[in-house]
Amino acid sequence: MVCPHRRLATLTKQLTGHVNAGRHRDALAFFARMATDPALPPLTDPSFAYAFPLALKSSAALRRPSAAASLHALAHKCGGLLQSPFVASALVASYGACASPEAARSLFDELPCRNAVVWSAMISVYVRSGDVAAAAMALADMDVAPTASCFNSVIAAVAESGEHPGRAIELYRRMAGMGVKPSLITLLALVPACAAMGALGSVREVHGFAVRHGMSTSCHLGSSLIEAYGRCGSLVGAQRVFDLVEERDVVVWSSVVSAYAFHGHGDVAMSLFGRMELDNVRPDGIMFLGVLKACGHAGRADDALNYFDVLTKTYGVEASGDHYSCLVDVLGRAGRLQQAYDVIRTMPVRVTAKAWGALLAACRKYGDVGLAEIAARVLFEIEPENAGNFVSLANIYSGLGMHEEAERVRRDMEQRGVQLSPGSSWMIHHKSSFTLTHIMNELTYLFAAVNLSEEGGSHFGSYITD
Repeated sequence: MVCPHRRLATLTKQLTGHVNAGRHRDALAFFARMATDPALPPLTDPSFAYAFPLALKSSAALRRPSAAASLHALAHKCGGLLQSPFVASALVASYGACASPEAARSLFDELPCRNAVVWSAMISVYVRSGDVAAAAMALADMDVAPTASCFNSVIAAVAESGEHPGRAIELYRRMAGMGVKPSLITLLALVPACAAMGALGSVREVHGFAVRHGMSTSCHLGSSLIEAYGRCGSLVGAQRVFDLVEERDVVVWSSVVSAYAFHGHGDVAMSLFGRMELDNVRPDGIMFLGVLKACGHAGRADDALNYFDVLTKTYGVEASGDHYSCLVDVLGRAGRLQQAYDVIRTMPVRVTAKAWGALLAACRKYGDVGLAEIAARVLFEIEPENAGNFVSLANIYSGLGMHEEAERVRRDMEQRGVQLSPGSSWMIHHKSSFTLTHIMNELTYLFAAVNLSEEGGSHFGSYITD
């Protein structure tokens, strides 16, 4: 006869298989059979504490509050199961997913034993509901020593919100001050916050910690640090991280190529792409963008076209609207406006405002009125509230001495009710042909912009000296 505990262990593995495969209805039915199987230990047996969280996970996945409540009642009747942090944390998570954060908190407050695992589950419920403030408050209210996972979810939520990235760094330092060792997950959540602030010192601080604790060779952290250094303007730091990453995947390569392309070092970026090919790393869509941007910064339109063919035809990377928009930008920068327009007309994906905007910007640089009018007409329809498109077309007209056309664009903008951004101005090149009407209109726009800025609390006063 099979030992009851051994049979329970075998069935728990089968239950795990159902849950991991996403067969959640089967998982709940399987658990129900386990709960009534006389050949298994009673539900009060501590070994059942490993099966309950699996059933609760399926309840959460199916958004079945009735199932979660039934499992809660069953665990309550079994007495000691609610003492298990695995069961308690799974219950909190399940209530948060099936019902509401408030229901999860009510359950949490009634639990007889709340260790750091249970607190972490409650914090995660707040994070998933988007209530970062409540998550941070729960972290501050912990009556047990927090673990790294308690901090990680809050740091990640703060960083992802983008509103106050400095708070993520404060949490990291508070964590270290409490003697809680940051994990790789902590650093992965923290680095984007440092990059968002442009805080090179903080990036170096995190990088130094990673080096001292043997995490710097991770490809995941490496790619994040490379991007952060690049955004903070330190290509030396980005290259140093890249050189130390042991197994470079396409994300690492994409990060370093994008860093160099972002700072105008197109030739270096393209050279790195060649090295990546020699390493037999297959490029993806992100790398595709990095290479095209590098070609644009290097002024190498032919290379951009060649890479476009290689990446789509040889490597099978599917080109998106962003890729085509970038190609239009590269061709436009090189003065090949008709070719850029041909790309827009023939691209197999929906043409975005980004592509038309790139063409309009190139027309302004090279003074192509015909294509500028085509691009502007489309942009007026798909971005009717974007004053920049009207200003760009008017400035193209003015730069070529077509003042009546420029004035017509200004009137069209006014009739559509499009507002000029405070601080913006029309760059009209009338010179001696300025009329009193032109001058008064320009002064009206200028004073309106200044007044709006001052009413909104501008900082003009700080630049005025006695």
